[in-house]
Order: sequence, then C-alpha cells, then structure tokens
Amino acid sequence: MAKIAVIVGSVRRDRQGIKVAKWIEKKLLSRNHTVLFIDPLEVKLPLLDRMYKEMTDPSEKLKDLRNKIKIAEGYVAVTPEYNRSTSAAMKNTLDYFLEEYFFKPSAIVSYSPGVLGGVNAAQQLRLVFAELGAPSIPSAFTIPRVTNVFSENGDLTDETYDKKVIRFLNEFEWYIEALKNQRVKGTPY
Repeated sequence: MAKIAVIVGSVRRDRQGIKVAKWIEKKLLSRNHTVLFIDPLEVKLPLLDRMYKEMTDPSEKLKDLRNKIKIAEGYVAVTPEYNRSTSAAMKNTLDYFLEEYFFKPSAIVSYSPGVLGGVNAAQQLRLVFAELGAPSIPSAFTIPRVTNVFSENGDLTDETYDKKVIRFLNEFEWYIEALKNQRVKGTPY
C-alpha cells in the first residue's frame, strides 16, 4: 500500500486535532498503509525563515521531516479552523518544503467546535496544497462539534464517522494510485 503523511495542524495545549489525527492514523493503518505521523509540537519548527532547500545545515529533526514529506505518496492534513482559515502551525510546517510535494495528492480533514466542522479552513488549505503541487481530492472530511465526536481520551464516540471515512479514504487511495501511475510515466517538469 501507500506511504501517507498525516500532518497535525494544532499545537494548542488542549488540542482536539491530535485525537482526530490519531483516529485517522488508525484508519490508514487498518488499510495497510504506512503512516508517517507529523506533529509540529514534536518537531518544534521555528517560524519559517528559510525553506529547507535554502539551508546549509538543517537540524536532524528537519532532515527527518523532509524525508517524511519526500517519501510520502499522499498527505492527510488534519486542520483546525482558526479565524476562517487553517492554523499557523499547519502553514508553517507545510511551507518548509516545495518540490517534495509535487504530483502527490492531499486529503483534508477539518474539525471545529462549531457546526461547520472547519470547512473554511479546508477551503483555504486547498489553495495552499494546490500551490505546493499536491492537489487536494474533491471531497473534504469535516468533523463539526469535535468535542462531541471524541472522548477526552481520544476514543470515537460517534460511530457514524467510522462509516463516513470509508468513502473519503477510498477516494484518496484512488488519487494516490492515479498520480503514482502518472509519476512512473514522467512528470511535466
């Protein structure tokens, strides 16, 4: 199966996104994918000053992050919605790289405590992934009222999401395979 990077978008103390990301990780592992888990809280990236390709002596953590981004065949961004957009932590993590993303699909999982489930963040993130060369799949996976969907210890409490995620991941896998087949034939640049 595929190598998929799951990118956590929140570094807040009581973040709900880690629960969502760990649940997505379990779903991908159950489908025999290799998951490359990227948590900006663990990587501790400073605010972007230079892209990786512009650095002369990147840290070991940054080298490891680059390797995950580069070998991934697709990206699942798990984003909160802050002020109708994705988080600064997500954007900062993504912006360190460029060519590493080219011609690989992204899938966006968004969440919020409100009724829209982070749909505004998902729409903003689509623009970012398009510019990075990792177009997002047409479907987004939104989780409204996230605090009612996961327990304090991260267990899923609303089992309808187990059913909903199947179609989303089927679509993502289709795009991973399609773009993988095209990369074998060559890329435009």
